[in-house]
Amino acid sequence: MKNLLVMSIIILITSCATSMSPSRISSLLPALTKAKFYSSVQASEAIKSSKCKVLVHDRKYLAPIGLTTRGDLKNGAKGIDEWVSLDGGNAYTLKNYQWLTVDEKGSTQLQIEFNTMTCD
Repeated sequence: MKNLLVMSIIILITSCATSMSPSRISSLLPALTKAKFYSSVQASEAIKSSKCKVLVHDRKYLAPIGLTTRGDLKNGAKGIDEWVSLDGGNAYTLKNYQWLTVDEKGSTQLQIEFNTMTCD
């Protein structure tokens, strides 16, 4: 019974996190998507050298709410992959992200802004 209580408290505490650092996002998101991730600098260089072409600029996706911030990010990654595919691309670059408060209890939802691209 005591172990169950401790586990419940740990789950409650970890699920209350409402954001993630930029470095954490940058390391996790590429691993969660099938599409190729380009950093802002990499994307700029690839576009200048004609290796990539932007298909859609500044697309916004509001990911379904997960149980944790990592769950939010997984849901966001699925959305990115779907949009990249629908746009006929194979890559993306992250422009911005934020967790939006969606109710009076403080629940949050991840909004991702990204460019879809096609790259050689």
